[in-house]
Amino acid sequence: MSTVAPTIDFEVSDEELRALATKFEPNSPEILLRWALAEFGPDVALATGFGVEGCTLIDMVSRISRDARIFYLDTDLLFPETYALIAQLETRYEITFERRTTSLSLAAQAAEYGERLWERQPDLCCQLRKVEPLKEQLAGLRAWITAIRRDQTPSRVNASLIERDRKFNLLKINPLATWSSEEVWNYVKLHDVPYNPLYGQDYGSIGCTPCTTLVQIGEDPRAGRWRGTVKTECGLHK
Repeated sequence: MSTVAPTIDFEVSDEELRALATKFEPNSPEILLRWALAEFGPDVALATGFGVEGCTLIDMVSRISRDARIFYLDTDLLFPETYALIAQLETRYEITFERRTTSLSLAAQAAEYGERLWERQPDLCCQLRKVEPLKEQLAGLRAWITAIRRDQTPSRVNASLIERDRKFNLLKINPLATWSSEEVWNYVKLHDVPYNPLYGQDYGSIGCTPCTTLVQIGEDPRAGRWRGTVKTECGLHK
């Protein structure tokens, strides 16, 4: 496949981006990752929240390049199991993740906005602790790689393998967009990829501690996120 890629100056049409993405559709995620890392070099980074999809991409990326940039957003509210997984993955793949966090401590947030903001205004809490730090992280990049899949939420159903991210003004690459949950878990088992043990305790999607609950039998895997609200996304996607 040609490695001629679009630039991010917005002169490239959406049709050209869709055509490029279509060329990758029949191929494995590794082929798209290899192209992205070669094309953008240090100007592209994988963002991970250490869900099973993110762990899958970490494994794939590590097989392509140990110099690839991988970062995560630390809200200071992640599960202890997530922090332990981060250390495990760094040891396993001999890499160091870039940690991005807000300068607003939990104590300062409580003083300014009140205690337990995530219960009263979860969108604002995500904006402060996730969206703003992500915006800072992406500011110097030409593209970012995410672990979203089309069948995760209604808002992701039209996700392209390569698309223009107008919210953050760069390209967005979604190597696992076409994969099912079964394909992800099959990869994890095949390559013995470390993953969060909370998945074995009926957590279907793992985010911040106060906003993540167990998933009941028959529920959607993301039903445990922001339970009791209409919120389905933290604001990083769309």
